[in-house]
Amino acid sequence: MQTWRLDTLEQTIVLCSEQQQLPTVVYWGGILSEDEDLQQVANSAKYDNNCATLDRVSDLSVAPQYSHSFPGQTGLQLRDAMGAQLWLNLAFVSEQRSDHCLCLNYSDSALGINYQLQTLIDVQTNMFTFSATLRSEQPIYIDWLAAPVLPAPQNSEHTLEFSGRWCGELQMQSVPWRPGTRLRECHLGRSSHEHFPALLMPCTGTNNSAGSAYGLHYGWSGGHKMLAEELPDGRRQIQFGHASQTDRTTSQIFETAPLYATYSNAGLNGLARAFQGHLRHNIVSFPDSNKARPVHYNCWEAVYFQHDLATLTDIASRAANLGAERFVLDDGWFKNRNDDCSSLGDWWVDPKKYPQGLGPLIEHVHSLDMGFGLWFEPEMVSPDSDLYRRHPQWVLGPQQQVLGRQQLVLDLSQAPVREYLFERISSLLDEYPIEYIKWDHNRVLPQVDAAQTRGLYQLLSDLRETHPEVEIESCSSGGGRIDFGILKHTQRIWLSDSNDALERFWMQHNAALFFPSEITGSHIGPARCHTSGRELPIAFRAWVAASRHLGFEMDPRELSDSDIALIQDVSRWYKSNRDWLHCGHILRLDCDDNAVLGELQLAADESQFVAFVAQMSVSQQVLPRPLRLTGLQPTTRYQIKLHNPQQTAPTSRGNPALKTAPVTLSGRVLMERGIQLPVAFAATLWVIEGKKL
Repeated sequence: MQTWRLDTLEQTIVLCSEQQQLPTVVYWGGILSEDEDLQQVANSAKYDNNCATLDRVSDLSVAPQYSHSFPGQTGLQLRDAMGAQLWLNLAFVSEQRSDHCLCLNYSDSALGINYQLQTLIDVQTNMFTFSATLRSEQPIYIDWLAAPVLPAPQNSEHTLEFSGRWCGELQMQSVPWRPGTRLRECHLGRSSHEHFPALLMPCTGTNNSAGSAYGLHYGWSGGHKMLAEELPDGRRQIQFGHASQTDRTTSQIFETAPLYATYSNAGLNGLARAFQGHLRHNIVSFPDSNKARPVHYNCWEAVYFQHDLATLTDIASRAANLGAERFVLDDGWFKNRNDDCSSLGDWWVDPKKYPQGLGPLIEHVHSLDMGFGLWFEPEMVSPDSDLYRRHPQWVLGPQQQVLGRQQLVLDLSQAPVREYLFERISSLLDEYPIEYIKWDHNRVLPQVDAAQTRGLYQLLSDLRETHPEVEIESCSSGGGRIDFGILKHTQRIWLSDSNDALERFWMQHNAALFFPSEITGSHIGPARCHTSGRELPIAFRAWVAASRHLGFEMDPRELSDSDIALIQDVSRWYKSNRDWLHCGHILRLDCDDNAVLGELQLAADESQFVAFVAQMSVSQQVLPRPLRLTGLQPTTRYQIKLHNPQQTAPTSRGNPALKTAPVTLSGRVLMERGIQLPVAFAATLWVIEGKKL
């Protein structure tokens, strides 16, 4: 028997292999003592054998196989070059071990196929990163290669999945465990609004702040597959990988994307801490990590395609007065682009709109002490474009296909396509002082091909290597491509195209399970939201945006003097607090009123916090229920104050303490009894500041 132990500061995984076969996870949970007997752990995990079944219980290994009579969905499905199914018999070859990595190598010598399991261990962020690599001496087809398969907890009643739509991303779904297979497969060519590649598994009784939970995220920006299965014998397994048959050609090397895995005994917030921290410290890299995250202004919802230098310079001046530090010129700046029906791919500055190029606008933006950003949608091409007329063979999929947003997709697996896009984007970055790219992707793919995603990663990597000073935002009709894979190459996500602050707040609330505040863009939209038609108070819109990476995306010419004053105040607050907000953690609150949604952002040194608490709708009861905080030290005393008591509803007649002055309470009181807030109308966001005494 072989055993391997993997530890962070908070969790342990034990792998076991018998008879040199692929290993099985026999323990995954809270950290074990140093002297734990791993062979006893493995032996205690063995199953009995019931009558009327196979003579031996097949292992739920990291890659279960039909050749071992596994009774569920397998983790490997291979064919030779003629299409015949391959049955593997993998045996242990070697291991490489360091403090932060374990590699286990297995081989089927008869077929000339090798399998490698790699596990990276990040002790500080409490994260395991699993991946699998398959190598074959002969070219083969791979129909399915799962990242290392992990068991799901038995003391769990349901999983938490994330579905969605355009302007409604990251909707959390509770899916009960049932016998059989739960399959979610995304064939849209991007991580997608519809199928965010992650799964949370809370144990019975777990909430945001307490209980055990497991979290998985597959860091891949293309088509993907998730499988959650309860076997007939009661065991449960989770598989993640590229969507089936998306490696369309034979090859000799196949590799899964990273599968990020973490366990928490502090509720869902423990998972959030791990994912947020790991992304911040190990995945996202900024051009200048010491530079504060600048407040954005994006002109899209102010001008759309109607670009005019005088108008844009006026808007830029007004945006700077509001507190903006970066001006982003969105769609409509390039050759003949007057609507969304033409010109994608023709990445030259429109001489009609900008007869002197972008220089005069950029000079004005710089004179206001703002950086300049530019919108691209490089992966797409319009049928009505010079590029398509020259190179119709560059299109992904059949020539006769349904358009999406009046556009086609370029085949990034072709080197000439990547070379053209690199040259066009790079030439503009060389010509103009552009510090930021908003990289958009506004349609699903006509066919799912893993080579398309690899081509995208290569293009982004080449651009970053050549222009390391440029920051890139991942936008895909909003949140259509937000994942740890794309964030290896970018520094910001546009969570949703919806600037409706009510919609935005619950989306940000769910996104906080994975993404920290500094990379999650959030903008103050216009009074009447362009995607929902809803009108919301300026204070609510402003504070929802300030709870993430703050930006503005309205026409500032429409603002009243009082609107301007409020936005300036929020901008000043954001700038004075972003240094610690962008190093801390977002913790979701368990609110006892279904009409209330809240979170607490806690500094890395836990010396201060701010709670953003939204009255999303009218409460069913007359008075606000106490709000219980989280993540504090029970015996420590905190001074808390309500930053915006002026948001109290006119119907409030009483005098709760926070309405008029700061209060000092222990962490235990704040977390167990909670605090009493004033009466608020719907679409009110309370900002509650706290400091450790």
